[in-house]
Amino acid sequence: MIDSHCHLAGDEFARDLDTVVSRARDAGVTGALCILAAGDDAESRRAATVRQAWPGIRFAAGIHPHQAGEFAGRLEDATETVRRAVEEHRACAIGEIGLDYHYDFSPRAVQQDVFRGQLGLAVELGLPVIIHTREATDDTFRILREAGGVRGVFHCFTGDDVMARAAFDLGFYLSFAGIVTFPRAEAIRAVAKMAPAGRFLAETDAPYLAPVPHRGRRNEPAYVAEVVAKLAEIRGARVADVAAQVTSNFKTLFSGGGSHSNVMA
Repeated sequence: MIDSHCHLAGDEFARDLDTVVSRARDAGVTGALCILAAGDDAESRRAATVRQAWPGIRFAAGIHPHQAGEFAGRLEDATETVRRAVEEHRACAIGEIGLDYHYDFSPRAVQQDVFRGQLGLAVELGLPVIIHTREATDDTFRILREAGGVRGVFHCFTGDDVMARAAFDLGFYLSFAGIVTFPRAEAIRAVAKMAPAGRFLAETDAPYLAPVPHRGRRNEPAYVAEVVAKLAEIRGARVADVAAQVTSNFKTLFSGGGSHSNVMA
């Protein structure tokens, strides 16, 4: 199986990265997509260590809405920062990008402009995007529709069936994280049950959102096995079949083109 979204280049894994990768492999995790913050020099340096520890890992790079405010009045710089990160890390996707109106760490208008710029870059490079959206559903879909020709995934999906169908209508995938295992996540489990077989992924969002039975601990790619097991239970399928499905879906989405993409073994 593949962890479609983690942050292994974060400080949280600096001391025991090799052990974390070993546990992931022991759990049957054959690959992962590591998300990088474009323009973060320290994280970029740690990415080289991640690649050495896990040669099959792939990278995505983008400007998160929380950091969009750093580029207020410098929108061209934002796009070029992402372009450089994509080239440096041979990224197979742009992300995570989007809108976050829960914290509003960046002005909403700036978030939207930086989001648009990155979508335009994704279309130019032929790369999928990884969407972060929180309390900004209407604006997120409006901007995606305006961009046109964008494909990608809504990471850590926490929406309802209406939002899910809107995402599918745009050709997007949904990625389910450890939240799907939480006791009160019935609405998310309902979406996981109805999602078409070819349109869902599994992720950890490590080091965040550890699934049951690891809640309260640092999350890590090995725990995507718990997400896959829960998805299998929800869908009435064998764990092995769901693991194979999320792997196939990942390869379909992230190996579909783009001059900078590299194919995971």
